[in-house]
Amino acid sequence: MAQSDAPVTSLAQAPEIDFSLLRELVAHLRERRAHLREEWVRRITEAQLLAAMTSDEIFSEVTAVYDNYVDALETGSVETLQAYARDLSERIIPRGVETHEVLGIVLLLRDVLARSLFEKYQADPDLLNRILDAYEPAANRIAVTVGVSFVEERERVIRQQQEAIRELSTPVLQVRERLLILPIIGVLDSLRARQLTEQLLTAIRRNRARVVVIDITGVPAIDLTVANHLLQTVKACGLMGADVIVTGLSSEIAQTLVTLGVELGSIRTTGDLQGGIEEAERLLAYEVIRAGEPERNPER
Repeated sequence: MAQSDAPVTSLAQAPEIDFSLLRELVAHLRERRAHLREEWVRRITEAQLLAAMTSDEIFSEVTAVYDNYVDALETGSVETLQAYARDLSERIIPRGVETHEVLGIVLLLRDVLARSLFEKYQADPDLLNRILDAYEPAANRIAVTVGVSFVEERERVIRQQQEAIRELSTPVLQVRERLLILPIIGVLDSLRARQLTEQLLTAIRRNRARVVVIDITGVPAIDLTVANHLLQTVKACGLMGADVIVTGLSSEIAQTLVTLGVELGSIRTTGDLQGGIEEAERLLAYEVIRAGEPERNPER
């Protein structure tokens, strides 16, 4: 049977751990809490980890991590530590803290605690070995739990940032009632083209749009896959009752589309955005009166 990659939420899942010895270990770690915590902070500073945080912030977080760490050893459950690790990750990732730093401080803590055990039990090698046999599997599982929690949170933040960038790079703008403009800037690949379509169709439904102007002046190149996706987007908009006008088609892109054999006969196109807006207003039966021109007789 394949092993699951999900983080262990209970140390009780590890039969090799001797919990009677862990209780003795926990008592020692609580008794030496202040000293071990200060030693851990010193080692973190020497290793130049968490440089984005102040000394007070490091000490505060170290205290919380230490207490959660010892609680996990005592209770056999890493769920509380897991929740704290996610909360900590949410706060420190925007500060620029990297994954290797988080893993580094957890491994430093494991080393600090192991050295403390050597000092306490060095006179009894047999007991020391049994203590370490109980401690190391638990410590390894705790380190994995913290590391996985941080990586998952970092991936979540990255996904949010990517989504925000995509939304900023493809804004659907309502410039007039029933009229939307979608200015596209940058490389338009298949993934972005699909996301663009989803955003556009959502905006059409939300704004009850009848005409959409898609401006591709800022798109340097389009391949066959993206061109076909653009055609599908136009068709999808039509099914939702919206006409599409494509503007800003460069000579290079036009030649590429002709070479690729893409059929654009069903798409309205204009040379520039201004022309696209004027065509959209014509479709919407807006009357544009330029400055200085007399108003036309509304009864005509």
